[in-house]
Amino acid sequence: MNASAYADERLPRYTSYPTAPQFHEMDGALYASWLSSLAQGTPTSLYLHVPFCRSMCWYCGCHTTVALRDGPIVDYLATLRGEIALVAEALSAPLDVRHVHFGGGTPTILEPADFVALVTLLWQRFPIHPDAEIAVEIDPRRLEPPMTTALAAAGVNRASLGVQSFDPVVQKAINRIQSVEQTAAVTTGLRNAGIAAVSFDLIYGLPKQTLQSCLDTVEQCLSMRPDRFSIFGYAHVPEFKKHQRRIATEDLPNGEARHEQAELMARLLTEAGYVRIGLDHFALPDDPMARALSQGRLRRNFQGYTTDPCEALIGFGASAIGKLPQGYIQNEVVIGRYAERIADSVLPTRRGYRLTPEDRLRAELIERMMCDLTVDIDAICSQHAVDARVLAPSRRKLDQLSHEGLIAFDGSRVLLPENARLLVRKVASVFDAHLDQQQRQYSRAV
Repeated sequence: MNASAYADERLPRYTSYPTAPQFHEMDGALYASWLSSLAQGTPTSLYLHVPFCRSMCWYCGCHTTVALRDGPIVDYLATLRGEIALVAEALSAPLDVRHVHFGGGTPTILEPADFVALVTLLWQRFPIHPDAEIAVEIDPRRLEPPMTTALAAAGVNRASLGVQSFDPVVQKAINRIQSVEQTAAVTTGLRNAGIAAVSFDLIYGLPKQTLQSCLDTVEQCLSMRPDRFSIFGYAHVPEFKKHQRRIATEDLPNGEARHEQAELMARLLTEAGYVRIGLDHFALPDDPMARALSQGRLRRNFQGYTTDPCEALIGFGASAIGKLPQGYIQNEVVIGRYAERIADSVLPTRRGYRLTPEDRLRAELIERMMCDLTVDIDAICSQHAVDARVLAPSRRKLDQLSHEGLIAFDGSRVLLPENARLLVRKVASVFDAHLDQQQRQYSRAV
């Protein structure tokens, strides 16, 4: 098998199926009807998007903007509270909230008292389970002790810290200067405050990144012993993210180098006792994610791999995406338009997608492949009222991948060998009926 033959293909990350480029225009009235149809006690997750940072990291692919003063953040928070009220009013029965996730941007850019008040509002508007996971993404460069105290007071019990790389050369190339000492102090502060579950995010394929810098970064992170790691491949899409144009293409490692970096980091983590999970996650053996993997309960959503089995995901904030039993919903991306819709007392839905029975079949095949690195096509087809012949083109592609030595395939069961794990998106893509290989908005397969 020649992995490099697939490494430069541009493919979705498959945090949803169909993927976001397939979403189309949708209005708030339809979303409101979907919300009102949720049954009492539906297991639900909430996602809140805070699209502000104090500075722009040049590698960033998120929907965020730089806020050098607090005025826009305060205004946005008021709008966010308005959306929470609109969604709560659209529901016809109380839900059962099991997960709350704050993402961005930099969610901890909020004032400590404002963050606590926001979580308090969620508790007032939605029945949040006493054992719910409340997670927040953190930029360690911007977290001060008062905010750590506020996070603990708000019930946050999982923190995800952006690290990316500790190599000073790489940090300069991506406009993100962050010391090991700074990160260690934040990690210790969170744990001392009672937020014991800590995850680190790293990136490979960054400008000027080398195998040695990857090794050094992982070893420095291991000294802090986070519960989980996420190791993502940098997605260079300057045609969509203009700030990425500050990164010189010639400074980026090629597909083969990216593959070597990813595998080196994975080897270091597994040798340190972490369980390798799916494409890009690692967890200590007693972590809930490692247990979910061993029990076949691992899931995948817009936050990546997760233990979250909830039937409904409600997204709040500009650009936020949610999923209800009927399909996907995305809010207005532009903050001004998002605020205008809320000011008019209208749900700020911009796009969405209504799932078909065939979509649900393909989504399950893709999710199981992404999570388990294996899937039994016939077994899953038997659970869906869809003519299995729609998968004939997928089976032909699988036969070809089997002939090329990438997978084992007996006509029903697909198995990706361990040494090809990083190419799981390539295998999952054979089930994607919408994929256009020419779409440049996707990132490299490795």
